[in-house]
Amino acid sequence: MRMLLNVRFPHEPFNAFVRDGTIGELIAKILEETKPEAAYFTEQNGGRGAVLIINLDDPSQIPSFAEPFFLKFNADCEFRVVMLPADLAKSGLETIGSKWS
Repeated sequence: MRMLLNVRFPHEPFNAFVRDGTIGELIAKILEETKPEAAYFTEQNGGRGAVLIINLDDPSQIPSFAEPFFLKFNADCEFRVVMLPADLAKSGLETIGSKWS
């Protein structure tokens, strides 16, 4: 199942990793381990953030995606199911709409 993982990094310990020069290596290690389909780093509400597109075969995989961010950064993680246009086309919206209109 395709999921959007939204990560919000607190200033610390992220700042400490930037100062000591290890942030790039740490982010690379997490991305190498989790292998997201896509990863974007951005500002979120005035702070640092990331948006990753990941694929879950089973809900039990959620900790393997969240824990690196929890343990290394004290980050907040939100998971959302997302669809491609083809997924939406297969959803049956037409029949759902007529059923509930």
